[in-house]
Amino acid sequence: MNIILTNLTVEEIARAIIREMDSYFAAKMEESRRDAFGGIDLAMEITGLAKPTIYGLVSKRKIPHSKRGKKLYFSKQDLNQWINDGERGQKTENKALEPETLVEGLVQIMIDPSPRMSIL
Repeated sequence: MNIILTNLTVEEIARAIIREMDSYFAAKMEESRRDAFGGIDLAMEITGLAKPTIYGLVSKRKIPHSKRGKKLYFSKQDLNQWINDGERGQKTENKALEPETLVEGLVQIMIDPSPRMSIL
């Protein structure tokens, strides 16, 4: 039994999905460029820790950071990852349910449908 979902061809659907993905990822890239790095204030904001605590973690090399001369730099992404990695009782992530993974799988199915699955 075949189910018709749309009058669009597989190629048209794939192009529309790719267009949307390009737009989505371009916005994400722009977002990540803004305020991606900062100083001690960024580290305090993201971690919620006091300045002396952060300096202590830096001196023990227990928090991700970079140093140029006397200036400390922190990456927003690295700090968030550091926090997530340190959570107790971490939740297991199901990568298969993330939007990007679902879209990639859908595009792959539309481009190369398996014999047991019918798009149209």
